[in-house]
Amino acid sequence: MLRTGKLLRSRRLSLAGDGRHLFVPLDHSVSDGPVAPAGQWENLLRALVAGGADGIIVHKGRARGLAPEILKDCALVVHLSASTACSADVDAKVLVGDVEEALALGADAVSVHVNLGSDTERQQLADLGAVARSCDTWGMPLIAMVYPRGPRIDDPRDPALLAHLVNVAADLGADMVKTSVALPLERMAEVVAHSPIPVLAAGGPPDGSDLVEYGAAVMASGCRGLAVGRRIFSSPSPATLVSRLAAVVHGDARTSGDMSMTDDEVGSPYSTIVAGVA
Repeated sequence: MLRTGKLLRSRRLSLAGDGRHLFVPLDHSVSDGPVAPAGQWENLLRALVAGGADGIIVHKGRARGLAPEILKDCALVVHLSASTACSADVDAKVLVGDVEEALALGADAVSVHVNLGSDTERQQLADLGAVARSCDTWGMPLIAMVYPRGPRIDDPRDPALLAHLVNVAADLGADMVKTSVALPLERMAEVVAHSPIPVLAAGGPPDGSDLVEYGAAVMASGCRGLAVGRRIFSSPSPATLVSRLAAVVHGDARTSGDMSMTDDEVGSPYSTIVAGVA
């Protein structure tokens, strides 16, 4: 029965039912500062849902204030990890919530952040394993956000390193893993080929180049979805951008049109594949 619970919740993580995902992380308000003015927060959420986001990722306090009808057609993922840009060690993630709290909030999944190569890697791995155990107990899907970050990382875009990283997530009990993209991008296929769980590409090209074409290239590498936050919530038209990304992720009829965005929506014309940032 508990296994059935995880399967049922997992179905809500893909609106099209195709096992592909477009998530919009909004947990940046803890790490970096406000995502949107308080008076515009609900409008932002409605725009993301209207555009076709499969799920939003927020901390527990934000989840408590959500109007239930907003997420009628969008999954809720509660993020359990935190650190701030003010910390002496920004790579040191700590648990600030648990699976039981997420269940009480109506979450469809939880997420945990781990930075491999950081000074506190050992504790972060222990936290991921403990959360995975709780997720199995309660039938809750677990998204591991695992990145190569810290003083022991020479090349965070190394495909072999990323292949190791996604296997860490799988071996410690995650149901899917969100991570950085390898460079050159075509080598991301090697990472996906070595992963026993679905891989989500984090963020978009940090040079401001075309996000939608980047998303298409990432999906072509075999990734099972995108998790894009800042490039979406800072866009002047989040609903439009989400709609086009959803078309790329799910491969529906919308992909038959022009997928390029205006300069105001996603920046300069797409010129080169670069690694994504959350």
